[in-house]
Amino acid sequence: MLDAARGYSNARIARRLCVTEDTVRTWRGRFARRREAGLVDLPRSGRPRRISEAERAEVVALACRLPAETQVPLARWSCPELAAELLSRGLVDAISASSVRRILAEHPIKPWRYQSWIFARGPGFAAKAKVILDLYEGFYQEEPLGPEDRIVSIDAKPSIQARARIHPTTPPAPGRIIRVEHEYERHGALALLPALDVQTGRIAAVLTPPTTGIAPFMELMGQVMAQDRYRTAKRVFVIVDNGSDHRGQASINRLRAAHPNRILIHTPTHASWLNQVEIFFSLVQRKVVSPCDFASLDVLADTLTAFVDRYNVTATPFKWKYTAADLERHLARLDDDTAPAVAGSVARLPVPPPDTNDHGSQVKSEPNARALAQAA
Repeated sequence: MLDAARGYSNARIARRLCVTEDTVRTWRGRFARRREAGLVDLPRSGRPRRISEAERAEVVALACRLPAETQVPLARWSCPELAAELLSRGLVDAISASSVRRILAEHPIKPWRYQSWIFARGPGFAAKAKVILDLYEGFYQEEPLGPEDRIVSIDAKPSIQARARIHPTTPPAPGRIIRVEHEYERHGALALLPALDVQTGRIAAVLTPPTTGIAPFMELMGQVMAQDRYRTAKRVFVIVDNGSDHRGQASINRLRAAHPNRILIHTPTHASWLNQVEIFFSLVQRKVVSPCDFASLDVLADTLTAFVDRYNVTATPFKWKYTAADLERHLARLDDDTAPAVAGSVARLPVPPPDTNDHGSQVKSEPNARALAQAA
């Protein structure tokens, strides 16, 4: 009504308040006919609410507390458990689990669901993560990547088991989904070791060794470097996690000795999600591995290799949108959220001195090329 008094049209009022024009017309018409009395809700049809607003507030308040805080031996609340606890405490006169569910749905609150998380505690987390995120944006040490630079993402998916089901898997049919026998025979396990080219989205090389280790990793590197795209490249950035087969400075020296144009970059601790090959692993898990039904290790290896060939036919780069600026905001928000809980013991993650890069080598003090490129 205030917007109407200002002379705004129904369409403009609807846009400002995020409602439909019909809603605006209805309330303006009620005000025109009954003045202030027309702004009061009309009596609702059906039975009046038996649960008062105060009792509904008690439902929400209890649901927003962990059961352990109220001395209840539960990990999470369910609607029946909440209803029983509310009644036992005398917070409500009468309430059912379905009423609790409806009240929580109005907010919405779902105390039976949970999400796990882990705080980034590794030294230099922000700086190490920034190196990788900058590479995804096309920069290294604040300088744009050249046309002859390559980025390869590598990791291992270990212990993929070859499970042969006791009875054949039943194909889908009208009104029936695929049915997989629960019992199976184990025929061993192998690892999947792919090298994902971040810039093309293709799998440059792949191995399916029985286990992971330094030897399979270096063999994969050899297969990648045997290709002209990488052998003649000025720099090949290899993004890996902190697995034992490529951990620490020893792995950097070993790879540099075998392939001088390789630059090994480790993800920070608890940050394997920065490695884009993990996205490919999720595709393998959903499209090939689950449900697992392979007669032998050879069948499993052949299936994984065939899937890589099929994937490469239509492969495109992943649309990575998470940037170093997003990480900075995320870490700042985590600091704000966790500081009270740990009484100030968790400080901002330390970063290396400005005169060294992520690998300890000296960085020349020059104008920020990224800033110049963005300004241009």
